[in-house]
Amino acid sequence: MEFPFANWATWEDRNSLEGMSYPGVYALAISVLDLSGKPFFWSPSIIYIGMTCARKGLKQRLKQFDNTIKGKEGHGGGQRVRFKHRDYDSLVDELYVSICKYNCDITSNKPFDLRMRGKVLRDEYECFALYAEKFGKVPEFNDMKRSPKK
Repeated sequence: MEFPFANWATWEDRNSLEGMSYPGVYALAISVLDLSGKPFFWSPSIIYIGMTCARKGLKQRLKQFDNTIKGKEGHGGGQRVRFKHRDYDSLVDELYVSICKYNCDITSNKPFDLRMRGKVLRDEYECFALYAEKFGKVPEFNDMKRSPKK
């Protein structure tokens, strides 16, 4: 199963990705090579896979992640990343994001919208499974045993 992930964007340019106001799945990668604008691909450089069904969509969730890697609280995966990568500026110089948006109304209880929100959650786990099939484990910061928060 493949997903329609957007091209990779630098962490600084994440809000320019189309569909940031929607729920979705996101992948974060650390790379010394410039991934910006390149099509999404599965790589061991992917450090985290997450999802959101929050009212303000991917933009809000990635802002929570950003706040956490800066030193605030609020995102468990961000806490695990911050535990290992203490220097925010160095980290974001090599941090990339790709999103897979799900066009639905997060405030609606219509069957279509409810199913789409369920699909977001299911697809996050599908992405974990695809990554594990390719690389023998889940991304580093999705593995709570390998990556402590403190």
